[in-house]
Amino acid sequence: LAFQTTGRGAVSSLMRALLFLLSLMWDLWSTHCNPTFLCPTNCICHLELHLATCAGANLTDLPAALPPYMEHLNFSFNKLAYIHRQTFRSMRHLRTLLLNDNRIGGVADGAFAPLEALLRLDLSRNNISRLAGGFSLGLGSLRELSLADNRLSGVDAGCFAHLDALLRLDLRGNGIRSLAARTFGAVSTLRYIRLDRNVISSLADGIFSTLRNLEQLGLRGNEIEHLDAGVFAPLTSLAVLDLADNKLKKVDFKALLSVQAQSTHVLLEGNPWTCNCDLQRVFQKLHSVRRLLLDDYDDLTCRQPQELQGHSLRQVDTGLCFAETVTVLIITITVVITVVAAIVMAEKSREKRNKGRHWTEVSEMSFDSQD
Repeated sequence: LAFQTTGRGAVSSLMRALLFLLSLMWDLWSTHCNPTFLCPTNCICHLELHLATCAGANLTDLPAALPPYMEHLNFSFNKLAYIHRQTFRSMRHLRTLLLNDNRIGGVADGAFAPLEALLRLDLSRNNISRLAGGFSLGLGSLRELSLADNRLSGVDAGCFAHLDALLRLDLRGNGIRSLAARTFGAVSTLRYIRLDRNVISSLADGIFSTLRNLEQLGLRGNEIEHLDAGVFAPLTSLAVLDLADNKLKKVDFKALLSVQAQSTHVLLEGNPWTCNCDLQRVFQKLHSVRRLLLDDYDDLTCRQPQELQGHSLRQVDTGLCFAETVTVLIITITVVITVVAAIVMAEKSREKRNKGRHWTEVSEMSFDSQD
C-alpha cells in the first residue's frame, strides 16, 4: 500500500513537471516561432524588445492580430476613430500604450479591461468628449494617464474608480467647466494633476480631500475668480501650486495659508489684480509665511485701478496703504476742523446774543437755566 501511494505521488509530480515544461515551451514558441503573429503592415516590430510601433502608419483601425506578448505599442499619429471593447483582449502583458494624436471620439466601456499590467496610457490630442463609467476597468496598475487636449467638458467621479495606483493625471486643454467633489476620490495615490487651459471657474469644496500625496497641482489658464478658505487644506504634500493666468482680482489669505505642506511654490502671475491696500496687506502676510514661496511675485502686475494698470505690484505695493492712510488722515482732519469750526461759531453766536445785556440779566438767565 505504501509503495502504491509513493508511486502515485511520483506520477503526480512527474505530470506537474511535464505540464510546466509544456507551458514554458508554448511561451517560447509563441514568442519567437509562431508564424501567425506577423508584424502589421507599415509597422516596425522589435520582437526581442516586445515592442511594436505603428506611428504615422495612416491606420483607421487597429490591426486585428497583434502579438500577445507585446509590452509596448505605439499607434500615435494615425486616423483611429474608436476603441472597441475587444480590441486588446489578448494583450495582457502590455505595459505602454500610445494612442495620442488620432481622431478617437469614443472609448467603449471596459475597452481597457484586459490590460491589467498597463503602466502608461496616452490618449492626448484626440476628440474624446466623454469618459464612460467603465473607462478605468482593468487599469489597476496604471501609473500615468494623459487625456490632454481632448473635448471633455466634465469628468464623472466614477470614471477613475479603478485607478488604484495612478501617479500622474493630465487633463490639460479640454473644456472642463467644473469638477464634482468626488472626482478624485478614488485616486488617493496621485502625485501630479494637470488641469491647465480649461474653463474652470470654481473649485468644489472637498474636491482635493483624499489627495494627501499630491505634489503638483496645475490650474494655470482657467477662469478661477475666487478661492474658498480651506480648499487646499488636505494637500499636505503639495510642492507646486500653479494658479497663473486665471481671473483672480484678489486672493484669500486663508486659502493659501491652509496649505500645510513643508514648502510650497505658488505661481500667481497673469491674474487681473486690483491693486489696493487690502491686496498689499494680504501679500505682506503671505511673504511672512516661510513655507509659502511666491516665486513670480516680481511679475505680478495691476489691472485696476486705471492709473496703476500695467505697473508692477512690487513697485507700487509700499504706497498703496500709504495713499489710503493719507486719505483717511485728510478726512479725519477735515472732520476735526468742521467740528471745531462749529463749536467756535456756536460760541460766537452765544456771545453775540449776550452782548448789550446787563450783567444781572445774564446772571439771571444763567441761574434760571440751572433751575
